[in-house]
Amino acid sequence: MTDRIPVIQKVPGAYQAYKAFSEHVDKAAANAGVDGLLGELVKMRASQLNGCAYCLDMHSADAVKLGEDPRRLFVLDAWRETDLYTEQERAALELTEVVTRLSQTRDIPDDVYERATAVFTEDQYSVVVWLIVVINGWNRLTVPSHTPLPRRAR
Repeated sequence: MTDRIPVIQKVPGAYQAYKAFSEHVDKAAANAGVDGLLGELVKMRASQLNGCAYCLDMHSADAVKLGEDPRRLFVLDAWRETDLYTEQERAALELTEVVTRLSQTRDIPDDVYERATAVFTEDQYSVVVWLIVVINGWNRLTVPSHTPLPRRAR
């Protein structure tokens, strides 16, 4: 794999601001009652769609630390085919796919919006969208940089 310019490191002020923004959205999600595991599933699903190995590695480890069942992470790409996810998680995953592919979808279809707003309060829906936006931004910084995975103890 070709080494790439680590764009995150080259503009440290922007990195710190984006990191603070990301942390703010995570806190807003917690304050709105959005479960941390749901947030990790959103981050992982967007990262799967964007092909971001670095973020997949990070958020799968974070999810397991929060108590996530690894089985649910293993089948996340095929979430529609299982009954392993709650109605809220399913709505969030569907919303994640639509927002992540916005250049193709051009909008959130009414049925997707209605399913999401049926299981989330307005505040929860809003922070889930923000979570999707933030992880897509991280993916768009990390993938072009070919950010290497951190070493982990086995």
